[in-house]
Amino acid sequence: MKQFKLIFALFLVCFSLSAQVDSSWQQKPKLKITGFVDVFYVYDFNQPKGPERQPFLFNHNRHNEFNLNLGLVKFAIEHSKYRANIALQTGTYANDNYAAEPGILKNIFEANIGVSLNKKNNLWLDAGVMPSHIGFESAISIDNMTLTRSLLAENSPYFLTGAKLTFNPNEKWEIAGLIINGWQRIQRLEGNSLSSFGTQIIYSPSEKVTLNWSTFLGTDDPDSTRRMRYFNDFYGLFQLTEKIGLITGFDFGIQQSFKGSSNYNLWFSPIIIGQYQINKTWKAAIRAEYYKDENGVIIPTDTSSGFLTTGLSLNIDYAPTQNIACRLEGRWLHSKDNIFETQTTFSNNNFIIGSSIAIKFSEIISK
Repeated sequence: MKQFKLIFALFLVCFSLSAQVDSSWQQKPKLKITGFVDVFYVYDFNQPKGPERQPFLFNHNRHNEFNLNLGLVKFAIEHSKYRANIALQTGTYANDNYAAEPGILKNIFEANIGVSLNKKNNLWLDAGVMPSHIGFESAISIDNMTLTRSLLAENSPYFLTGAKLTFNPNEKWEIAGLIINGWQRIQRLEGNSLSSFGTQIIYSPSEKVTLNWSTFLGTDDPDSTRRMRYFNDFYGLFQLTEKIGLITGFDFGIQQSFKGSSNYNLWFSPIIIGQYQINKTWKAAIRAEYYKDENGVIIPTDTSSGFLTTGLSLNIDYAPTQNIACRLEGRWLHSKDNIFETQTTFSNNNFIIGSSIAIKFSEIISK
C-alpha cells in the first residue's frame, strides 16, 4: 500500500509538470564537468599497529603513508527547469565510508535528478543519491575550513538516498523535506521496511550569516530490533569581518535503548571553528570540539565511559589559486577512557600531524 501511494504521488508530480510545460523547457542545458583530487600524508604519534588509524574517522585515516583520500569526477546538467548530477569516486574515503554498500555502489559519490515543479522555479523535487542535508562540512576537503573533518561530521551522514522536496519562498529562506533509505545508506538495510525522514530549514538574513536546522527521523536497524532514532543538527556560519570567519555547531540525538522501549540513549557534540585570512594566499584555522556518546549509539568503544572526547586542532593553508590548496594540520584528541590504539596498548590521548595537496577544477563543456 505504501509503495502504491508513492507511485501515485510521483504520477501526480509528472501530471503537474505536464500542465506547466512552457518554452523554457526547450532551452539547451549546460553540461559541466568537475574534478577533485586530494592526496594526503598523516603521521599518528600513537603509531597504531595497522594503517587505518581510527574506526570513527573516514577521511585522511591512514598512518605513515601517502594515499588518495578522495578522487572524483562529476558531470552536471544545469537547466532552469531540470538538473542532474553523476559523480564517481575512489580513495580511502570511499573505501571506509561506503563499507556497508555492495560492489560498485561504493564508487557512487552522487547520482541524482531534479525537476522544477512551478513556473517560479522555487519548488524542486530531487531524487537519487545526494549530499546529506546534515552538517556544514563536505567530503571535498578544499571546501572546508579545516583539513580533517570534525567528530560530528565524521559521525553523521555525508550522503543520503531518496527524494527531497525543496522550497525557496525568497532569497533568505530555504525549506526542505526528505524521504530516505536510512542513515547514510544507498541501499536500504536488509530487513528494514521503514523509510526514514528528514527536514531542513536554512535562514540567511545576509550574505555574512547563515543559520541551519536539520533533522533525521527513522531507524538504522532491521524490523526485528528496530530502535527509533531522532537527530538534530544546528549550525551557524558567520563572516565576522573581511578576514575572520566563524562556524558554530551543535548536534544532538536520541535513540531507543531497545525496540519498543520508552528509554532513550543520548549523544551530542558542540563545535566551534575560527578562520583567519592572513593574506591572499595564506589562511589559519583553529577548531575546538567535544563529542559525548556514553552508550555507544554512534561510536561504540566497549569501555565503561563510552566515547567522551575533546579535540583541538590548528590548520595552516597555502592556496596560490582558488582551486589548489596545500594544507598542514595538527590535531589532538583526549578521551576519558583509553580508546586510541598504540603499538602495544591503548591510550586516552592521540596526536597527529596531517598534510594534504588538493586540486579542484570545473569546466562548462557544453552551453
